[in-house]
Amino acid sequence: MPDDDGYRLLTVDAGWRVERFGPRIVARPAPGTAAMSPPGPPRVPADLSFRRNVGWSGAAEPWTVGWENLRLELRPTATGQVGVFPEQAAMWPWLADRVAGGGDASAPSVLNLFAYTGGASLHLARLGARVVHVDASRPTVAWARRNAELSDLGTAPIRWLVEDAGTLVARDVRRGRTYDGIVLDPPTWGHGAGGRPWRLEDDLDPLLAGCSRLLTARGAFVLLTAHTPGWDGARLESALDRWFRAARSESGALELTADDGTTLALGAWARAIMSP
Repeated sequence: MPDDDGYRLLTVDAGWRVERFGPRIVARPAPGTAAMSPPGPPRVPADLSFRRNVGWSGAAEPWTVGWENLRLELRPTATGQVGVFPEQAAMWPWLADRVAGGGDASAPSVLNLFAYTGGASLHLARLGARVVHVDASRPTVAWARRNAELSDLGTAPIRWLVEDAGTLVARDVRRGRTYDGIVLDPPTWGHGAGGRPWRLEDDLDPLLAGCSRLLTARGAFVLLTAHTPGWDGARLESALDRWFRAARSESGALELTADDGTTLALGAWARAIMSP
């Protein structure tokens, strides 16, 4: 793999997660140490490092990285992110299986909620799906559109919406709109477009109830991921089972394995295929 492409988790050590994103090595607090900065510097030298209540140090200008046939722009954010969640890529082969075989006339339609900088949206569009990309942050949607241009998907059939997820779902239900698949990666808490508050504990169930009315019956799918403490795969799967009549559902952990064999737990997933 060329040094300017791809992703590797190098190590999880002394409170740090140290990752290579293309040409740059990035050090950030590992989960479980997020409330404070690790006591010392990372043992692996980093080009860019982040400490809570301090911020970033090192090369701060944006850079690009090749990823799963995409080209993505990365940059340090105020929350310690860089614009991609590497653990989500493990879900992409399953999504590819769900949308395979669609042509222009029969291209599956997928709603991507809390879609961030567009990795899943672009992956789905590359496979021929028609995507509705929804995020409450206008700058984040602009970032996703930049990634589409970098990935030669600027003219792909993607609708880019700056919208609150719950508002969009409720409106689509009223209009009778349906989708062949829905992808959700909701945050623990936050604010939607217009400042509407979001809290996973309170708002996930109503959102899933609305989403269940948007899926077409034949082989439609839903993928739910979360990074919230206390929400493991079984709990996410139970949430899906309350609202979706699934022929098959399953769940598991979102995690990465470092070059040194260390496992980094980063959340959970649940997914389901609807009964015909």
